[in-house]
Amino acid sequence: MKHIVKILTLLVAISALWIGLLQTSIIPRSHTWLLPIYFIVSLGCYGLLMVGVGLMQFPTCPQEAVLLQQVLLKVLKDARR
Repeated sequence: MKHIVKILTLLVAISALWIGLLQTSIIPRSHTWLLPIYFIVSLGCYGLLMVGVGLMQFPTCPQEAVLLQQVLLKVLKDARR
């Protein structure tokens, strides 16, 4: 639940910033309308980066590997009978 609140807060803040930029003339209007597209592309790049980092740092689980080997040996013994 906390994660959803963080995401909604971030979306509201970004939406408020975007609407504020649309109302003021700080950035040209043609550039301001493209900000949501830039945000979506940036979010996609960030997601791909996090997946890549997660794959590079994939934790090994030696205990689970030993358990899996034991299960496989048991299955092989049962299959030979």
